[in-house]
Amino acid sequence: MPTVALAVTDGMLHFELAMAYEVFSADLSGVTDSWYDVTVCGSGAMRVGRFHLEPDRRLDELACSDTVIVPAWADVEEDPPADLIDAVRAAHDAGARVVSLCTGAFVLAAAGLLDGRRATTHWAHTEALAARHPRVKVDPDVLYVDNGSVLTSAGKAAAIDLCLHLVRSDHGSAIANTVARRLVVPPHRAGGQAQFVTTPMPALDNHPLAELIPWVLARLDHPLTVEDLARQANMSSRHLGRHFRSATGTTPLQWLQTQRIRRAQELMETTDDSVDAIAAAAGMGTATTLRRHFNRVVGVPPDTYRRTFRSQPPP
Repeated sequence: MPTVALAVTDGMLHFELAMAYEVFSADLSGVTDSWYDVTVCGSGAMRVGRFHLEPDRRLDELACSDTVIVPAWADVEEDPPADLIDAVRAAHDAGARVVSLCTGAFVLAAAGLLDGRRATTHWAHTEALAARHPRVKVDPDVLYVDNGSVLTSAGKAAAIDLCLHLVRSDHGSAIANTVARRLVVPPHRAGGQAQFVTTPMPALDNHPLAELIPWVLARLDHPLTVEDLARQANMSSRHLGRHFRSATGTTPLQWLQTQRIRRAQELMETTDDSVDAIAAAAGMGTATTLRRHFNRVVGVPPDTYRRTFRSQPPP
């Protein structure tokens, strides 16, 4: 089983810690045979927010884990403890995938893991991160950044997005969607979406896009255009674009393309349909078009993705 270690110390916030534990220690028996073995590593009994915590293992045992997650650091004006920095650096040197949630990026930056890399953190602290660590390419406008072996997220909800992104990368879209449903959160928000949007995702009944979204998702196999969406929503294309930007941080076309790729991922995992059939069902037209966009967004060709995740029993 892949191992996930949560690196904790005095001065961390409890929300991101509890959320990460909830995602990676979920009981998915009957859904997948290979889930995560989760441990909490720290230097001893500590206080995390209003809660007392007893770690399972010492900080220096982070290096034995496949993935190390650093939750949010409470006081970004205070230097993280040296033993935490050393343990995180040693884990990365040993080959671990190191992930920070929210202001945990300050720990990764102090360990030198973000030097020369693009990274993000909570929007309220991006300027402080850039000023304190000028070698870090701080991006204040995204939900999370995946550099392969080093990943960073923005705050709170974006930390959930990054954890689900990790599950999707390890176990496929169908399993990640199962976890998302249990958490009652959107199954996928791309890392490049804006951190701050003026209204929530269009799930509320009175949102201007509330009726449009399910209409589109039921017709992904159709050759929809932005003009088609605007016509269905009974608004101009420009007005539709403003609503999408405020609600999702992206354009209607980018959102539609993301939904088509996610549909293709699910079909790759849960059916034996040909790539041509999946391209048609996802509204991508031809297998050539699907392969081009799939490879660009997911990072691997459809056939490779299917070989990786088709063996996972569908939920």
